[in-house]
Amino acid sequence: MNNKIETISNLFEGKEIRSIWDREKEEYYFSVVDVVAALTDSPEPRKYWSVLKSRLKKEGSELTTKCSQLKMLAPDGKMRLRDAMITADIFRLIESIPSPKAEPFKMWLANLGSERIDEVFDPEIAIKRAIDYYRKRGYSDKWIETRLKGILSRNKLTDVWKENGITKDYEYGILTNEIYKSWSGMKSSEYKEYKGIRKESLRDNMTDVEIALTDLGEIATRELTKEYKP
Repeated sequence: MNNKIETISNLFEGKEIRSIWDREKEEYYFSVVDVVAALTDSPEPRKYWSVLKSRLKKEGSELTTKCSQLKMLAPDGKMRLRDAMITADIFRLIESIPSPKAEPFKMWLANLGSERIDEVFDPEIAIKRAIDYYRKRGYSDKWIETRLKGILSRNKLTDVWKENGITKDYEYGILTNEIYKSWSGMKSSEYKEYKGIRKESLRDNMTDVEIALTDLGEIATRELTKEYKP
């Protein structure tokens, strides 16, 4: 596992939240104690987290089992093990913290959930949201059209894989890596590192040539899958 240790200071009103990036899992792990400290202003955030952890266990919450022990840079300059969670679990933790500072995050999550429910009833909302997002980032309408067609093409490929018994995420990952390796010599995670990106979409950061090569690889893979039925 090749991790890069860093801090994030622009969240939680400028409070520093230590994090670790796991390149293989493509996930950020955040310091639980730092999040607790930012949202509660407790003079003893580690003690606060200990009490909260006990309460969650008594309530039968599985959140406490989601903690990972990872080494992070301590104030004394040494690397020490700290409880850490991925983004999704941090949001679940925030919902469990009875603090006025946590309310804006809870409202944001509630609004996000409401938006996703609306998209279930009207999928066009999600498409419009994606188009607006890309336009705000400065992409041309032609690029956006190509990007949406690429998503449809990718779905056609995964549908063919499903028809042939490929159903697990790690299996998709293995096959996708083979496509990238065929024209770049690198797995998708390695190519992301080469491009200097992390959670961002690889396709959103590709040149026209890179997109064309990827599309060609996916089309060829789809036709080979139909023929040989692996």
